[in-house]
Amino acid sequence: MAGNPRVGVLALQGDVREHAALLAQLGADVVAVRRPEELATVSGLVIPGGESTVIDKLSRTFGLQQPIRHEIRAGMPVLGTCAGLIMLADTVLDAIDGQQTFGGLDVVVRRNAFGRQTESFEAELDMPALGAEPVRAAFIRGPVVESVGAAATPLGALEDGRIVAVEQGHLIGISFHPEISGETRFHRRFLDHVEARLSERTLLVPAAR
Repeated sequence: MAGNPRVGVLALQGDVREHAALLAQLGADVVAVRRPEELATVSGLVIPGGESTVIDKLSRTFGLQQPIRHEIRAGMPVLGTCAGLIMLADTVLDAIDGQQTFGGLDVVVRRNAFGRQTESFEAELDMPALGAEPVRAAFIRGPVVESVGAAATPLGALEDGRIVAVEQGHLIGISFHPEISGETRFHRRFLDHVEARLSERTLLVPAAR
């Protein structure tokens, strides 16, 4: 990957440090995003796992909800893991009263689809879009994708058919925690989206006369 793309990890709540370390390992310049001014400095954003209800409330408290929604509509690449998938979903089942999301992914997700934290598990998933080697996925009270709209594409599912990874243009949402299992391919794919967007912007900039 050429250069050091500047990307953010939404640092309101959740496993921020693990994502930042993995992105840095892959050569990115990582910014902890807590305010709109920090969001404005990055070319991509990771929304980590945690509590989607808390992330939602804090994003509104710190004035980040609308700027993130704007960036998603404008084409900023975003990777959402676990609670991050919920925050990217257009529709959430079992949401608490008043819960909101950033939206962008044409999917319906169900919160806490895998039960309590004590019922956490790991599974190997076939995801041809990421290569022949199975993905080692760690599930911790994660959501599941109940349905996928026409705009989104499933990337992977459990053996019982429940979808746990989706992609829609510059957005990636997954139910599990690759930063825990040491799986780097989702973050690499996210950074590829960032590089592609930066290249497009470079081509759109008029040459100096």
